[in-house]
Amino acid sequence: MGSLKLVIFGLLLTIPLATNGQNGTEVLPRGARSLGMGHAHVTLTDAWSVFNNIGALAQVDDSQVFVGYDHRLGLEELTTLGAGGVWKTNSGAWGIGLGTYGAAHFNQQIIGLGYSNTLGIASLGAKLTYFQTNIEGFGRGAAPLIEMGGVAELGPQVLFGAHIYNLGRARLSRITQEYLPTIVKAGISYRPTDFLTINAETEKEIYLDPLIKIGLEYSIQERLDLRTGVHTHPGQLFFGIGFRPGRYRFDYAVNQHHQLGFTHHFSVNLLWNEP
Repeated sequence: MGSLKLVIFGLLLTIPLATNGQNGTEVLPRGARSLGMGHAHVTLTDAWSVFNNIGALAQVDDSQVFVGYDHRLGLEELTTLGAGGVWKTNSGAWGIGLGTYGAAHFNQQIIGLGYSNTLGIASLGAKLTYFQTNIEGFGRGAAPLIEMGGVAELGPQVLFGAHIYNLGRARLSRITQEYLPTIVKAGISYRPTDFLTINAETEKEIYLDPLIKIGLEYSIQERLDLRTGVHTHPGQLFFGIGFRPGRYRFDYAVNQHHQLGFTHHFSVNLLWNEP
């Protein structure tokens, strides 16, 4: 009976990996700006870099706090909540991120602390994340994992970014042989004007096909942002809008899955130093 319980527990722990199709990190908060651009976020330099690419955090201009809400298909069990903060210092930027996914019977939590600094034309960073899974009746599994990333200027209008998630191949728990996914992302951002950003990115989990992502952001009068994006495996469309009044950043995004329908995302940032 004890062996059967361990087998069932291990199978349940893989549910997020199977249901999310590509990479198993869909349970992580990402921010509505990223989502509106089809997750093509490895070169984006905003506070949500705490989750998306810790290496980009040093290029964030202001200390700030943020919170996000991701509601999928009208189901409480598929809800993701995220929050965190960025602290700019003379020697770099510190970031903390917290997230939760799921409901009472199955849920996952993360908490991570990272640091990023600028070195010449590049900014580099590292992050330590604690990932926990709870399944009612079967217990809890948890593991620490390491993330690393960076962003570099290839020219006045071109950025290159890269990020690796779960560098040491941490397992879901000590009682299962299932590993958390190890994921490598790399992408290019072309910014021909101050108002237009075009991102192209590839993401690869070591056992799955590459995921291709393309995102676009167009800014109107420095206050309003319009976004769209697309990615493969499975093919999805993304749309988003952002509003930037004073010290606040309000973002909304929606994506359409060809089988599951629509998902809505909201996030808010509060900056310390804006007028």
